Amino acid sequence: MTTADITPPQSPMMRLSRIVVIVLSVAGIAMTMLQTLPIIAPGMRPITSAFYYALLGIFLAVVFLRFPADRNDRPLWLWLADWAMAILALVVCLYFATVARKIMTAGWSFSAPFWPTVGASILFVLSIEAVRRCAGLLLALVCATFGLYPLIADSMPGVLWGNQFNWSGLVAAHAMGTESIIGIPFRVVADLLIGYIIFGVVLALLGGGEFFMALALKLLGRTRGGPAKVAIVASSLFGSLSGSVVSNIITTGTFTIPSMKKAGYSPHYASAVEACASTGGTLMPPIMGAAAFLMATFLAVPYGDVIAAAIIPSLLFYAALLLQADCYAASKDLQGADESEIPSGRSVLRQSWIFVLALAVLIYVLLVLRLESYAPWYATGIMIVGALIDPLYRPRVLAVAKIVEDSGIALAQLIGILAGVGLVVGALSITGVGSAFARELVQYANGNVYLLLFYGALTSFVLGMGMTVSACYVFLAIILAPALVQAGLNPMASHLYILYWGMLSYITPPVALAAITAASVGKADAMKTGFTAMRLGLILFILPVFFVLEPALIGQGDALHVAQAVLTAGFSVLLLSAGLSGWLYFSGRINMAERGVVIVAALLSLYPEPVTDLIGVTVAVALFALHRFRRPATA
Repeated sequence: MTTADITPPQSPMMRLSRIVVIVLSVAGIAMTMLQTLPIIAPGMRPITSAFYYALLGIFLAVVFLRFPADRNDRPLWLWLADWAMAILALVVCLYFATVARKIMTAGWSFSAPFWPTVGASILFVLSIEAVRRCAGLLLALVCATFGLYPLIADSMPGVLWGNQFNWSGLVAAHAMGTESIIGIPFRVVADLLIGYIIFGVVLALLGGGEFFMALALKLLGRTRGGPAKVAIVASSLFGSLSGSVVSNIITTGTFTIPSMKKAGYSPHYASAVEACASTGGTLMPPIMGAAAFLMATFLAVPYGDVIAAAIIPSLLFYAALLLQADCYAASKDLQGADESEIPSGRSVLRQSWIFVLALAVLIYVLLVLRLESYAPWYATGIMIVGALIDPLYRPRVLAVAKIVEDSGIALAQLIGILAGVGLVVGALSITGVGSAFARELVQYANGNVYLLLFYGALTSFVLGMGMTVSACYVFLAIILAPALVQAGLNPMASHLYILYWGMLSYITPPVALAAITAASVGKADAMKTGFTAMRLGLILFILPVFFVLEPALIGQGDALHVAQAVLTAGFSVLLLSAGLSGWLYFSGRINMAERGVVIVAALLSLYPEPVTDLIGVTVAVALFALHRFRRPATA
């Protein structure tokens, strides 16, 4: 559970903090709308860097007020320390906003006067403390280490050698340069992502999760093992729009996991299904998560291109989940949901119009008009207006304070993390170590693409254990992605490879944040849930390797080649699901040796070579024929 999910105590200081957080959030959201939508007061927009500093100050202040350093029986002096840091963040950042033009024209990022340097030092320290509060001590130590690294870069050996800075030059580059605290990660949030976060908050508060649950129940509730399929579809739909794994589990899992347990799924299996489905939601278009928007910026491509590349892998992943759930239900003879749990078509349609209309507007503006920054604001506006018209939703949308507060907290947490991660990006950039490291990594791999992919997978997975997905992606997009591209791999596939492997820690012990969260909802053993989620999500470990070797799996290439790759991948997913579940369609249960053969056939079919495709299909057909010959057919 994140810090934002903790219910604050109703002390006078907390009530005052909550009021200030709401006021600051209103100011930050209004300022972002003013900057993003030129139709609103077009002559009042500040220069871009001034906007960035003002936004940074507002939401850093929210971080210090809403994510206290110590949450248990806090003495007054700790509250005062929070308020002092919040005021310092506001004052320093608003000062930088007022002198933003002078920072650019006078070159303060290289050499600044005394008082701006003091302000830069304060902002440097506050950024690290904000990361600690939002993401934990480990990421804060990583950011602090890299942020201070330029002080000793000239003394480091080999590839770690770089340009050295003194303290004043270091903090000036971090706080007043355009490649560090207000560098690419922060700019993506400010220019693009804020609208999508607010869209996700409004969607959740208006009952989007409940609607997707009802829709999935109506479509799949009566099928074999229906509750598990409902969980997969509902979590994929909601997660693709909310972009948050943990909130997805908390929102949909509280309905889906008890329903699966009631249908006969074991607690750890039900929790693992929800963990995998919610994790995959952040890899599913159209919104995915913050890392996808960062990816579009790093690759300098429209966000629609990232969506197009992510569609095929995400559909293959959910196909694998649905097939495994169906095979499990077949092997255990599980039935669909109770008829009493399935909503009527009329009630689903009654709920749907506001969300369907908002989603249609979002996709049209995002993909057809290609106005990425406008799309979430228009879609959110449609939802709010529709909710005000519809008496079913009107009470929820009138809870304006809750919408604003939740939006402000979500934004503060992301900005607090990415401002600190910007220190890492900035340090690697100003020292020149980032580009040198990529060259050395390629040279060390000695042209062996598989070795390079192994380094990438291991690094992404380990960093994903201690960082948020966005922080992990930003770090590796600077260090690792250029090495993969220099080795001749497809740029889009290389960045998706990093993103996928960074996500895997959500379902892999010992961290397995998604699995642990789902296990707490399902009252299941956390480690058992984690290992089950790891098995169910095995396709997530395999897919990145194959789509980086065969870009047709992300839609890159001619139509015939893409169709062939998708067809063989779909066949391999069918085989992999059967092998992992121990149930072969139209044949029945298979033993461990047969499962191993089926899994090998699946991997051969997925490998991007015609010969391996042929071998895989031949092995699978031979095993199927042998099994059918020995046993009666089973659906």
